[in-house]
Formats: sequence, C-alpha cells, structure tokens
Amino acid sequence: MSHPSRLDALKDHMEREEIPVLLVLHPANRFYLSGFALHDGQCNESSGCLLIRTSGPDWLLTDSRFTEEARRHWPAEFVHVHGMPRLEKIAEFITTLGIRDVWVETHAMCAEMYLELGKGVHLHPAPRMVENLRTIKDPDELAAIRASCALNHRVYETIRPHLKPGVTEKDMAWMLEREFREHGAEALSFPPIVGFGPNGALPHATPGEDRLASDSPVLIDMGGRLHGYCSDQTRTWWIGGTPTDAFRRTLDLVQEAQRLAIARVAPGVSTDDLHATAKDYFSCHGVAEHFTHSLGHGIGLETHEAPGVGPIRPTILQPGMVITVEPGLYYPEWGGVRWEHMVVVTENGHDVL
Repeated sequence: MSHPSRLDALKDHMEREEIPVLLVLHPANRFYLSGFALHDGQCNESSGCLLIRTSGPDWLLTDSRFTEEARRHWPAEFVHVHGMPRLEKIAEFITTLGIRDVWVETHAMCAEMYLELGKGVHLHPAPRMVENLRTIKDPDELAAIRASCALNHRVYETIRPHLKPGVTEKDMAWMLEREFREHGAEALSFPPIVGFGPNGALPHATPGEDRLASDSPVLIDMGGRLHGYCSDQTRTWWIGGTPTDAFRRTLDLVQEAQRLAIARVAPGVSTDDLHATAKDYFSCHGVAEHFTHSLGHGIGLETHEAPGVGPIRPTILQPGMVITVEPGLYYPEWGGVRWEHMVVVTENGHDVL
C-alpha cells in the first residue's frame, strides 16, 4: 500500500472517531505514513512528526538537520522546519493554521512533552489508529517480512557450527550481528539474547563473558531488520554429548505446545485462545509455573507491536497479521528452552515463516 493510500485509510479512521487533527509522534507510525525516519537518533530526540488533518493539507514538521531528507519523502511546500525550543515552536506553528485542539499519540510522549506541548494547544489522547492499520500487512510488507525471516534462518545456519566449548556469549552475539550486517540487514531488530547454561533461564539474558561448557544448553533469540522489517526467532540447542533427560523433556514440551498453538492460528481466533492453548498444555504436564511470559506478539516495523498474543487485551486474528509463537520453560538451576516461529495469518489459516 502506498503512503498516500495509508494516509487515506488513517483519515477514514479519524473521521469515524471524530478526530479532525492528529499529531503523529511515534517514529514507526511516522515512517509507515511517510517513509521518513523509521528511528529517532536518540531516545531524548525526535526527527520530526506528522500533522494529519481530515481537511486541509498535511504537514511534516522537523528541524534543520532533516530538511533535505524530509523533502525526499514529503511535498516540500508542506515541510515545516521549526526552530528551538522544539515543542514551543511546534505549538506556535499549529496555532498559525487556526488549530487549537490536537489529538496526540500519548503512548509516544513522556509527561514533560505532553505538559510542554499542552501549554500552546489543547491536547486530547488519541486511540492507536496507526498501529491498528499496521497490524494488517499488505503484500509488499509480507514479502519484506519473509525476506527478513529467511535471513534470520541463514544466520542461524552460519553461527551454529561455531557453538563450541570455550566461546563466550559475547563472541556469539558479535558473530550473529556481523552475519546479519554482511548479508544486507540495516540493523538488528533488538539486542541479541544469548544464554549459556543457567543463563538460558533468563528470558531476556544479556550476553556476557560466560564461556560455553562442553555439555550445555544454549538459548539464542535474535532478529535483523531488512528493508525496514524485523525478524525475531528463538532456538535452543544442546551443545556437546547426550542431552540431559530434563532438557529433552523440556524441549519436547515446548515444541509440542508451540505446535498446538500454531495449529489454532486462523482468522476469527482470539489471541488469548492461542496463549491458553500453550498454557493449558503445560498445566496438563505440571510445568505451567515455568512458563513466565506471553505466548508471542505482533511483528513488523517494530519487533514488538500489535497484536499482543497473551491473556491481556485479546485481539481477533485477521488475514495479513504476523505474529510470533514462542512458548518457553525456564529452570534457574540449569537453564531454559524457548522455540519461536513467525506466523502469517492467511485467508484460510496460517503460514509458518
């Protein structure tokens, strides 16, 4: 879907919500609607925002660092370059357009930003309209996600032979990042998770100096960003001789829970049903207390985006949604097992990437 088509779809949503003006602040939403700046350079900076109106021209607001880049993605006559202080100047410009009431993406604002911007214009919290559009991927987006996922598989195939006793978690994290970059990824989707032995019991383990033992489980969760779209896959392997009975049983349970949950993925199914499928299976085998997180999440321009695949805020699946299914069981005394696939919801069911 082209950026103008996405803007039209957003404006239809705004009209249904009776929202005449929306200030798009979230970087991924800004990029989705314009192609401009998927990321902000720093967590305390902004590359710009979009002022979208159901009537009248739409504007891209930015500062002088991004003037030329903004004009590559937005009609130059509707790029406004503001000065500093940023929020004060944005509010001043909005009022020159005769606008006093603005709906904002509060989830993309800190309290200070909301209060400062609110000194110049009347702010109203907006529902997550752009995120709702982003949950349904168009064919071009699905092609990009498939390519990103394929690269992820390629990196796994490359790094697995290097999992030998003595290598450190940091070594593997650097190796996988290099492989992603050398094969076309713009960046990693997220800092990689590499856990050897008991560190695998930390669902978001930070790679450290721990060295791989001669017989040990290894959990790696990684993803790359290719053509703007993220991949996210987790694998858990036993490196060395014969796996322990505890590891083999846990791996079997995790993979079967995943298989059962994926089998249910189809249009009309609620995401909390998928989570419950895995949770109930673990409960039947007396291990549910070791399943400590949601079953998965949506993925696209962001690694974690709507829809969530857990017991909270359930969503009815629709064709074009892309989710992860990643059950895991964790035991501090020896490690953990997680196995993750990306799954596309299709018209008649699903497709495992």
